[in-house]
Parts: sequence; C-alpha cells; structure tokens
Amino acid sequence: MGLGGLLTTTLGEARQQADAARRAVAKGINPIEARRLTRVGGNTFGDVADELLRSIQSEWKNEKHQRQWSQSLEVDAAALRPLDVDKITTEDVLDVLRPIWATKPETASRCRGRIERVLDAAKAKGLRTGDNPARWKGHLAVLLPKRQKLTRGHHAAMPFGEIADFMKLLKARPALAARSLELTILTACRTGEVIGARIPEFELAKRVWIVPADRMKGRIEHRVPLNGAALALVKQLIAEQADDGIESEYLFPDGSGEKPISNMAMNMLLRRMGQLTYTVHGFRSTFRDWAGETTDHPREVVEAALAHVVGSEVERAYRRGDALEKRRLLMADWAIHCGRPG
Repeated sequence: MGLGGLLTTTLGEARQQADAARRAVAKGINPIEARRLTRVGGNTFGDVADELLRSIQSEWKNEKHQRQWSQSLEVDAAALRPLDVDKITTEDVLDVLRPIWATKPETASRCRGRIERVLDAAKAKGLRTGDNPARWKGHLAVLLPKRQKLTRGHHAAMPFGEIADFMKLLKARPALAARSLELTILTACRTGEVIGARIPEFELAKRVWIVPADRMKGRIEHRVPLNGAALALVKQLIAEQADDGIESEYLFPDGSGEKPISNMAMNMLLRRMGQLTYTVHGFRSTFRDWAGETTDHPREVVEAALAHVVGSEVERAYRRGDALEKRRLLMADWAIHCGRPG
C-alpha cells in the first residue's frame, strides 16, 4: 500500500498512515479498498471531513490555522478516515486520541474537538444518528485522564525594573528590527500587529494607531493611543522612508518594500543583544506586571491596552467604549517608566 511520495509525505506522516492502516486491518477493513471508496466518493469520515474543511475555510485566520485543521483530520485522525461515518464508535475515537493524549495534550484536545465537529456535520447531513462519540462533557471526560497543562509555560518576560536600561541599549541599535521592537514595547502590542503595521493605519494628528480587525487576534478593531515616544518614533520612520525614496505601505518594510520584515526579526535581535532569556511577546507581560504592581490604573484599562477580552458577554455589551483616553494616561506613564517622554 503506497503512503505518498517522498516530496509530499514526511517519514512521520507515513508512519502515522501505516499505523492507521494496521488498525483498519485489525478491524477487518481493507485500507486500500477503503481509500479507493473515499476517492470515488462515499459516506466515510474522510469524505465528511474534507467537505467540512472546504466549507469552513473562511473561518481560518491564516495558513497556520488551515494546516492545523488539516493535520488533525488528515494525519492525527487518519485511522477514522476510511470508516463509514455512521459506524464510528467511542472506541474508534479513543484509538485515535489515546496514543497522543499524554504526550501531545494540546494536539490531542484540538483533534478531539475537530473530530466532534465532523461527526456533528455528518449528523446534520443525515449521515448518522445518535450521540456524538467524540463529545467531551459527560463522555470522553470520564474515559480519558485529566489533560496535563502545557509544559512550555509562559513567555519569558524581562523584569519591569530593567526595561529603562534595555531601552537605552535598544535605542543605540540602528536596525529596523530595533525600531519595531521599540514600538512593540511602547505600545504593548503583539509582534504580528507591529510587524504588519501599515502607514495609513496611523492617524498622527489624533495620536492614534487603528489596527484593523483582520489583523487582530480577537478579530476586533483595536485603537492604540500613541504616547509621545511612540508618536515620535512613527514620525521618524515615515520621514526616513521618504528621505530614502522607499515606496511602501508598510511601516517596517523588507528590502523589496512589498512586504514587512520577518516576524522573527525581533527575536533574532534579542539574541544578538545577548538577551537569550526573554521573548518579544514577554514584553507584554513586563507591561502588565508594571501596571499591576506599581500603578493605580484600573485592571480593565490595562487589559484593554493589551486588547484582551474582559468580562462576560453581557458586561461587554454594556461597556461599548474602549477607554481610549484612560489608556492614553496609562501609556504615557509607561513611556516615562521606559525612560522616554510620555
């Protein structure tokens, strides 16, 4: 039985497909015949999964999200693909999840949820009846051990007492990655939001940067108040582009000007500066720790500055504003703490 070409299938994927084929044989299923039926169309799990993937493409935020869904339903759940969707049992689902439940808890959890959605889709199409064997609450929750917490921990964060000295060192660096890291720290924004910043997003007269919803993790437009240091930095970057004759919509363009610099540029800069302990994302934690431990700014304002969702859906419905002016005061204080004018 062929498992794919050398250029399209990794060794790990081939091993997973081989294991899935062995499990199918153990259940009396000819995996070659099952694959043939899948290719010509039918009511297998693979058929429904592929149709679901095509129908929900608009939900995916990026290519990484698409790859994760494909990995779950084409590789992790490969043993289910040749099975008739109306005959999949709890034991079939457990056969997929048990091998990775302890070693890859996050992968296993996502895989379970995606299997559940495929089987829900099959039921909605009239292809199966009864309870969903992949459901968690009151079902798999009592059959699988409690999921272990992720072992990777939190992003390493620089103590807020060290940030002013670090900013001095950063200021002395001429690289564009250094300027992007400066803006990241001064605004407490995420790496992708800063790297992908487009010049038209900045309303300099109003001292605000409007990050559109499609570039935000939460898919909600985020207004970022520009403190004095951040505003001066943005103006400097725009002026330098004009002086150098660079025509790009991006605030941090790569050499071609057609796309932004790599999202690894700031992490590589930290390495070159000898800051191997810390991560770029960790500076958001630095900001959060500083605000919580040394200021009287309300928690809701701090969380809004980080573009975090706070409170229940009802609470958010009544709190329609984004506390922009209160966040201006917060970010001005943060710039002062970083050793820059607020």
